[in-house]
Amino acid sequence: MAEPEQCAIDEQILTFYSEEFDEGARLTTRSAQGSLEFTRVQEIVREYLSGGRVLDVGGATGHHARSLMNSGYEVELIDPVPVHVERAAEAGVSSRLGDARALPFEDNHFDGVLLLGPLYHLASVSDREGALAEAKRVTRSGGFIFAAALSRFIAFGAMSLGAPTPEPLPSTWVDLLASGRPAPGLRFPAGHFHTAEELHAEVESAGLAVIEVVGIEGPAGLYLEELTEARAAEREAALLIARAASAMPGIRDLSPHLLAIAQVGGSSHQPE
Repeated sequence: MAEPEQCAIDEQILTFYSEEFDEGARLTTRSAQGSLEFTRVQEIVREYLSGGRVLDVGGATGHHARSLMNSGYEVELIDPVPVHVERAAEAGVSSRLGDARALPFEDNHFDGVLLLGPLYHLASVSDREGALAEAKRVTRSGGFIFAAALSRFIAFGAMSLGAPTPEPLPSTWVDLLASGRPAPGLRFPAGHFHTAEELHAEVESAGLAVIEVVGIEGPAGLYLEELTEARAAEREAALLIARAASAMPGIRDLSPHLLAIAQVGGSSHQPE
């Protein structure tokens, strides 16, 4: 059973994505950052998975799933928000309601699993490792898991930059820096903010072999977040930097989203 804090987050997730925020627009029209994030995730997934059966956990309205399907992948989508499942199904994606911590699929069923949203909505290590363990269970030996997190550094910057620094530092700032705990009262239903090293450790603790942890959008992601549209040169420059700096320790944490690439039954690479 979920802890009381997580129960509140779960309820907030339903309200936020059903009534307050259009997740379907986030990777498409909301900002220029969305298309950069989408492009990078698709590049990384396709680098490791050339096809096969894929599970998109927390796949929202199916933008990633539909793109993979168009390239011949067989994709199943699961999400806790009814409107997301409805819209994904309307887009032709096989979709159902469900929870990342209790996947309704048999063991060793998929070649790859996308966890592009669940981890940063889960407050406790045990819940996050539970979601990762479930992803591992349904993935065949040799298959890949792609687990996303929100950067703690970027979250702290959003809270602290652009205004005078209080003295002493507020306890909410210290909690975020020290433990990744979101400040109370956030509109976004955040459960946890990661560092790249912490994400590596959690994925490995779930029994997965971590290949690497990368920053998805790179340092220019925040700039594109402020633009509805970007010039071709800006998009190309941001993509170039994102690719070049994706695995650099410290620099990767300048990406809004981090991504752990892991393999079931492989050998883990140690973080630098």
